[in-house]
Amino acid sequence: MLDKFYEQLSATSHVPVVIISVAIMLLAGFLGTRITKLLKLPNVTAYILVGILLGPYCLDLVPAYVSEGMDFISDIALAFIAFSVGEYFRFSVLKKNGGKVVVITLFEALMASVLVFILTYFILRLGLAFSIILAALASATAPASTMMTIRQTKAHGDFVDTLFSVVALDDVVSLMAYSVAVSVALATLGGGFSASDVLLPIAWNVMMIAIGIAFGFLLKLLMARRSTDNRLIVSIALLFAICGVGAAVDVSPLLGCMAMGTVYINISGDDKLFKQLNYFSPPILLLFFVKSGIGFRLDALVNTQFSLGGVPLLLIGILYFVVRIAGKYLGAFVGCAVTKKPKKVRNYLGLALSPQAGVAIGLAALGARVLGGETGDMLETIILSSSILYELIGPALAKLSLYLSGSYGKNAEAETENGAPMSESPPAREAQVASLKEQLQAIQKELSMKEYARSPEEEAFLEATEPPDDSSETSVGTEYNRRKFINKR
Repeated sequence: MLDKFYEQLSATSHVPVVIISVAIMLLAGFLGTRITKLLKLPNVTAYILVGILLGPYCLDLVPAYVSEGMDFISDIALAFIAFSVGEYFRFSVLKKNGGKVVVITLFEALMASVLVFILTYFILRLGLAFSIILAALASATAPASTMMTIRQTKAHGDFVDTLFSVVALDDVVSLMAYSVAVSVALATLGGGFSASDVLLPIAWNVMMIAIGIAFGFLLKLLMARRSTDNRLIVSIALLFAICGVGAAVDVSPLLGCMAMGTVYINISGDDKLFKQLNYFSPPILLLFFVKSGIGFRLDALVNTQFSLGGVPLLLIGILYFVVRIAGKYLGAFVGCAVTKKPKKVRNYLGLALSPQAGVAIGLAALGARVLGGETGDMLETIILSSSILYELIGPALAKLSLYLSGSYGKNAEAETENGAPMSESPPAREAQVASLKEQLQAIQKELSMKEYARSPEEEAFLEATEPPDDSSETSVGTEYNRRKFINKR
């Protein structure tokens, strides 16, 4: 559509075309969120659809060489996502909740992976490398639409508490499952399962975890008494360094970045850095998701001539969509039964775990790079198309699960986990919370007077990282404001 215009601009240099293309991607992504906001859908849905619209199968507003030259965006975006996932791996929280949440998360994540692997490898016979990577991606869950529904319905209770904890740990399990799957896939693509082919990728991943742990301690040392801008510079530099090491040895930096975030939050307790990074990262993540949409193979999805192992891609996508939902539900059901959760949690938790977006799309981009060629493109196409569908049905399923579990509405049950009625009414609890907030604000104000003086620019930045009162422009759920990019309404 803009071919002649771009051709004239790039007569001497490609720089103007690249800059204009990035501007179009950013502006189009923002405008797309204005539509999804009205439809009460997560922003990530808008970014993918906008990417498809800007891509070669629709308006063709972004040249192919620009999109192909932005591959590094995937690594950087996933570094931010993985680092933020590390924040949820707080040892104090895990000890407090015991092993129940961990058991439920393992069952719901891995059951989906197992069923998808059985489908793709044993039934459809699509090859081990493709099957195991797609199965690992099936474990990931995106909580945006579910958390949005919880906030809108003001749901509460043991069901909601369990749901919050499970989706927080879900990405940790997904990252680990993906790392193992890629190691096996690389060994398969290399021609066999020799000891070196299997153990070498595992060794590299262990090395990345060790680097992440070391960088976590280093980050804690470097953060002492730093201004806001220097905190950003240091943390981003360390994240980029992990990405560079991973790219050099052709290993995913995800576990390293997650280990760095885990170590930092556990030894410092400083969640302010995560908020600051998430204030910086939205443009990068927007470009990543829009770029993913641009690379979406629309022709491969709708044309039955495109197949993998003789199976049409459209059929693979449909079966994956259905089997993954079944795996999530069954896994959550079994996990709750094993941990002896109440019946209403056991029966309906799986319904709220169907959405899939952020982490899965990022991992799909890396998986496509590992598989290469048309096989890699097909993997990414399946994940992107199913993610859009999951985000469309996610709110409805979440609302249904919250209603059936008695977490809101006339049937809402104010109960603790063991079934005993709560001692205080909601208004009394709200008054208590308000009182505690006032006390905390007074303490923070007193402490801030004793601390070093901040510049007006730093104070403005810190205020901007805090979620605003307007729920239409904040993340869904206080515990999930670190996911503000994906959840932000």
